[in-house]
Amino acid sequence: MNEDGVVRIWTEVARESKGESVTLAHVCAAAVTLVGVNGVGVTVRVGSSAWATMHATDETASTLEELQVTVGQGPCVDAFSDGGPVLAADLTAREYQLRWPAFAPGALGAGARAIFAVPLQLGAIRWGAMDLYRSVPGGLDPDRLADALAFAECVNILLLDGAGDSAEPTRQHTDRTAHQAEVHQATGMLVVQLGVSAETAFARLRGYAYAHDRKLGEVARDVVARRLRFDTESPDGGGPP
Repeated sequence: MNEDGVVRIWTEVARESKGESVTLAHVCAAAVTLVGVNGVGVTVRVGSSAWATMHATDETASTLEELQVTVGQGPCVDAFSDGGPVLAADLTAREYQLRWPAFAPGALGAGARAIFAVPLQLGAIRWGAMDLYRSVPGGLDPDRLADALAFAECVNILLLDGAGDSAEPTRQHTDRTAHQAEVHQATGMLVVQLGVSAETAFARLRGYAYAHDRKLGEVARDVVARRLRFDTESPDGGGPP
């Protein structure tokens, strides 16, 4: 996904957060809107055979996550095992009835007709999957699939951040990908704060960093943490909350 696409994702997340610290609930709600689905669930592996649902946007999404953990099959399980997206455009199709004989009927009974799963991973390390469901049949076009994968990256960042600094791969503030994500997230927040384009918001972010002799990532981190706002009255366009 290009830079504009990533900023668009973070802008929608910023709108959902409404000035609060970004959570999985905000990311999943934004995914519902941009990907065009009815609900989203996030489940992660917490042990050799244990799973935990981190968030579900509604009762159906929660049921789908619990069902997959219970029966040990479904798109989430396959995405985790295979490391790639699993896209089921119509759960009534014979292909999915045979592939998931326990999950597919239960999912249909819960109100899902199509379901899409994307893995949560860092490099070759996978720890879970994000599921997106629709109550009507239909696939994801390439743009919506790209959005789903981008939202999975947002989930990755939040999970890594929440894991703390106990393991080297989870050190968010020293990870280059996390640093870039913070800049994208801060740009999206400025789009909402100032009502400007992504290009203008990024220019304001860079301008502030240059004027104050600070690293761009440091300024972005302050914006994300709500220590710095750009919609207040100040000569350089930035100010404290």
